[in-house]
Amino acid sequence: MADQGHRGTPTPPPLLAGGIDGIAGALGEGGGEELWIEVIQQMDAVYSELVESQTALEEQHRELGEAHDFIGSVLDAMTDVVIACDAEGHILRTNRALVRILGESEEALLGREVEALFAPGERKDVHAAMNEVRAGTLVDQREWHLQMPGGALGLISTNIAPRREGSVRSCGFVFVGRPLGELQRAYRELDEAHSTLKRTQEQLLMSEKMAALGRLVAGVAHELNNPISFVFGNMYALKRYGEAIARYLEATGRAPSDPELEALRTQLRIDRILEDIGPLVDGTLEGAERVRDIVQDLRRFSSNQEETPETFNLTRLVRTAAEWVAKAQRARPDFHFELPDPLDVTSRKGQLHQIAVNLIQNACDALEGREAGEVRVTAWREGALVYLEVADNGPGIAPANRDKIFEPFFTTKPIGSGTGLGLYVSYNMAAKLGGSLAYAENASGGASFILALPAGEGTP
Repeated sequence: MADQGHRGTPTPPPLLAGGIDGIAGALGEGGGEELWIEVIQQMDAVYSELVESQTALEEQHRELGEAHDFIGSVLDAMTDVVIACDAEGHILRTNRALVRILGESEEALLGREVEALFAPGERKDVHAAMNEVRAGTLVDQREWHLQMPGGALGLISTNIAPRREGSVRSCGFVFVGRPLGELQRAYRELDEAHSTLKRTQEQLLMSEKMAALGRLVAGVAHELNNPISFVFGNMYALKRYGEAIARYLEATGRAPSDPELEALRTQLRIDRILEDIGPLVDGTLEGAERVRDIVQDLRRFSSNQEETPETFNLTRLVRTAAEWVAKAQRARPDFHFELPDPLDVTSRKGQLHQIAVNLIQNACDALEGREAGEVRVTAWREGALVYLEVADNGPGIAPANRDKIFEPFFTTKPIGSGTGLGLYVSYNMAAKLGGSLAYAENASGGASFILALPAGEGTP
């Protein structure tokens, strides 16, 4: 029996080697029955060897099919482009990655010149690279563009190596290309994720700072409350004492007095003091009232409790907010008010005051470093709604940023100059008050923010 490792056509036994004539000659020489038995035995051996050879061939065919399917599945699973070419550069096989990029079937690609897949201006470079491979040099990480459907170009980083078959030194080329578009998108997504993580970390830090600030504000407000109460009590007492002393001195001034006392009265300017003591006390009380209001606002800021709605004059509240903001400006802009007085609303006064301060402060910030800056504050009522508009003649807000202005921590100010919370807080407060806050461009080209609020029950 032939060696299974080198199977071919089985070698016939000696008796059968001569064919029919050989068998007939053997029978003519005698032997009869024994000869036929030998013939049958030799034929049976040949048949067995043929069956065994067929089985081995079928096993080899199965193994080749499995190897082919395995290689095909690996190629199709790759995200990199693989192109196998013959020695002239005609495509023999490719993978699903190239089919997906080019939008053509593998059958349509077979037989085409590989150079034709690339951008026209780069085909000479591809041909030159193939010559380098023929000369024995591997081509590594050359960036070329695949010609995609609709004229688009897809950048890929390409390696070229010789393709070998058996003992032949080189019978073609193997192109392996990595689409850089996918890689660049992955890098971009990674960069965006990193930026988002960084912003989230900054927001967490800012939230912790705001929480710490809230606790500090609550403590400061509590500590200021008692001294302010003392100031109020003492100033009201001083006011009463001053009025009493003034009446007494006025009464004694009408009676005849010693010339020396008159001279001393003149020297000490008692009459001037009596004129000034009233306004001085009133001014001190007004300042104390403002400090008290500030303390109340600080307590509202640091408190989680809901504020009770009350009816108040919106015009007065807005003017007070504008005075607060204006006094803190290095270069005070011109303020123009168009406010009906009174304009009563029923709402949460502290929250509405904070919204007004934020909007006016935002307008002043937009005018920083600008000559002839103007802030226009307008209020009016339409039906059941009250509107407050704060506009400036600054540079306005870039269209790309308009969808972000009410997001937390978004700011166009330099680092350290703003928290990016003013508009965000105001927007959410307006929503909690049952209203809305919107941005609009004004005729001067600057920014305009319009607050709409329910006037509240019982307000005319």
